[in-house]
Amino acid sequence: MKALVLENYGSPFVIKEIERPVPKDGEVLVQIKAASVNPLDTKIKTGNAGHAKTKLPAILGIDMAGIVVEVGKDVKNFKAGDEVYGMTGGIAGVQGSLAEYAAVDADLLALKPKNLIMGKAAAIPLGFITAWEGLVDRAKIEKGKTVLIHGGTGGVGHMATQIAVAKGAKVFTTDSPAKKELAEAFGATSIDYTSSSIEDYMTKHTDGEGFDIVFDTVGGAVLDDSFKAAKTYHGHVVSILGWGTHSIAPLSFRGATYSGVFTLLPLITGKHRAHHGEILREATAIIEAGQLKPIIDPSHYTFENIEEAYQAVASGKAKGKVIINLG
Repeated sequence: MKALVLENYGSPFVIKEIERPVPKDGEVLVQIKAASVNPLDTKIKTGNAGHAKTKLPAILGIDMAGIVVEVGKDVKNFKAGDEVYGMTGGIAGVQGSLAEYAAVDADLLALKPKNLIMGKAAAIPLGFITAWEGLVDRAKIEKGKTVLIHGGTGGVGHMATQIAVAKGAKVFTTDSPAKKELAEAFGATSIDYTSSSIEDYMTKHTDGEGFDIVFDTVGGAVLDDSFKAAKTYHGHVVSILGWGTHSIAPLSFRGATYSGVFTLLPLITGKHRAHHGEILREATAIIEAGQLKPIIDPSHYTFENIEEAYQAVASGKAKGKVIINLG
């Protein structure tokens, strides 16, 4: 099969012909039709994501969508011909999606939403799983809860916003003025973070009490601000970038709580992978119900111009999720 191989950090991918993998027990062989490029993928390529435990040479690519062509022993949920998607590799020595085929742990997969083409399905897994783990698994989102999502129109943020709206929450997002219309189209109230202080929007939207759930997709000073925005006694802050040094005093003084999300852990450890498949089955249901749509960059990328795809993401110039078409 043809695959893109990264031999050295910061170097271009090399197109190689390598042996097609054979599925082991519990795995399925997937013919990959589309992959997507996350900001994390670009950091892995440059060697700036030590937490991903990458081992070179490597086939990168975290997200994929494709067709099952062969089923290993003990796989009961999939058969040849099934259209599937998942967050399946590209880290910790697990083959990624920048290849024509991959032998994938069946626990990581779900049937692709019928109303999405392969490219759009490949845009879903990492962002959706991360958002779901934060809002549902950690924060226990419920109908009627007030939810503040920092960066609510970004890669993970736009998934989180749509999940929260689908769950019946009252959703607020911090965005630049240019993203106001998009946030409102998702069903959220957009807050211009460039002109409103935390105190301003807490007073306006919560009478100063704070939000039931604060979901941080930005990190740094925004996480510090999140601690101040949590509801007194009952607020919960979740961050997908809870790194660095932070004082939790503002959170403690409000009697609120915090949790972090590290979506890569099942791929790295091999444990709890079935939950990712469960989350993607939830994604399929929400998407087929018309309650979530990914934002896709309109540019066309393949193996041949893969470096341009990674550059579009790394530079921030991509207008939505970048898709690599493989067949």
